[in-house]
Amino acid sequence: MVLLKGARVVDPQVGLDAVKDVLIDGTTVAALDDVIEASDGVEVIDCAGKVLMPGFVDMHVHFRDPGFEYKEDIQTGVTAATHGGYTDVATMPNTNPITDTGTSVRYQIDRGIEFGLARVHPIGALTHGEEGESLAEIGDMTMEGACGFSDDGHGVQSAGMMRTCMEYVSQFDRPVIAHCEDESLTANGVINEGRASTRLGMFGWPALGEEIEVIRDIELCRLTGCPLHVAHISTARSLDLVRQAKADGLPVTCEVTPHHLFLTEENITDSYNTNLKVNPPLRTRNDVEALIDGLIDGSIDCVVSDHAPHAAHEKDCEFEIAYFGTIGLETTVPLLVSNLVNRGLLPWSRLVEACAVKPREILRLDPVKVEVGGEATFTIVDPCAEVAVTQDYFDSKSKNSAFLGMRLTGAASDVFVDGKQTLVNGVVAE
Repeated sequence: MVLLKGARVVDPQVGLDAVKDVLIDGTTVAALDDVIEASDGVEVIDCAGKVLMPGFVDMHVHFRDPGFEYKEDIQTGVTAATHGGYTDVATMPNTNPITDTGTSVRYQIDRGIEFGLARVHPIGALTHGEEGESLAEIGDMTMEGACGFSDDGHGVQSAGMMRTCMEYVSQFDRPVIAHCEDESLTANGVINEGRASTRLGMFGWPALGEEIEVIRDIELCRLTGCPLHVAHISTARSLDLVRQAKADGLPVTCEVTPHHLFLTEENITDSYNTNLKVNPPLRTRNDVEALIDGLIDGSIDCVVSDHAPHAAHEKDCEFEIAYFGTIGLETTVPLLVSNLVNRGLLPWSRLVEACAVKPREILRLDPVKVEVGGEATFTIVDPCAEVAVTQDYFDSKSKNSAFLGMRLTGAASDVFVDGKQTLVNGVVAE
């Protein structure tokens, strides 16, 4: 048994925000009270000054396994996730081979179980090989545990094919996760089309390249009734479109990344830092302000890292040919706490909704609540922890972070998954 003493326990699902003691017995919460006395044989962990919440879920990560294990594999991926404060992750299907069969879904789940850290929930491809031409084995993948479906990385270009996908997926109570990018508009683009692309002399990627597919997929959701989740939303107009869809009663949700919340196109200077080359690209200050407001008011359902590891040689090259993406599993929580929570802009309860409650709802995972008899799966954050974002800080195999050099305040200190402590004082358990 483990007794967590004096944590501020925050769980809006049960209306809880108070300093409590939490007793873990096996995999469940045995007691929750103002003061619980420790009996013989009980391990006591002092959580004074820390915040205990339901375990965080990152529903958009790339673990590159199988096929690109030199960037990341499932072992290093779940280690990075645990270090970042996560109990669960959902892996995108653009591996090699593409995760488009039940067997490939089962492989990832089993590998995650083998390492016993963060739990892995694979997202299957919508189309075979992510080629946008024929349906993947959606029924088989659902049977093996796929929690959603996406052709993330480029998205389904044909509206007709996307309709077929959504009509089929709607039978299985799973979301379609849309990478909204019209490649006829974004071709060759490497940076947001506007002042920065002009200033730096690089091909632009217009906001409309995202927004036109957000419009399309919302209308397909209206037609098919299939739950639609808009991945890595990056523009104010895209968010307005999602807000309207929600107001219309459509089953539409969306997510945002920390780099789209805290960085803009102006951060890309004539040093051409390729860690800032992301998909979709960094947008304008107006977009960032709108996204922050959307996260605070709940229009944006959840925050994801879009953890996209790449080897050094894939980033240490000209901006135009560098790979898109930044790692983020280990900086998402520190960025949110440092920039929003500690500044009084985002309540802890809203952080719980965005990082624990809504991702589980969207992916049809069982809810986790801090209550007696509930699953002992927690993320515990020290809001005063100092984080220096250096290459040595990362447990990820790749180091391509857009936030290198920053100093942040607030990070996960301890993580429990089904009663097992996987993060101890900021260090991943052996």
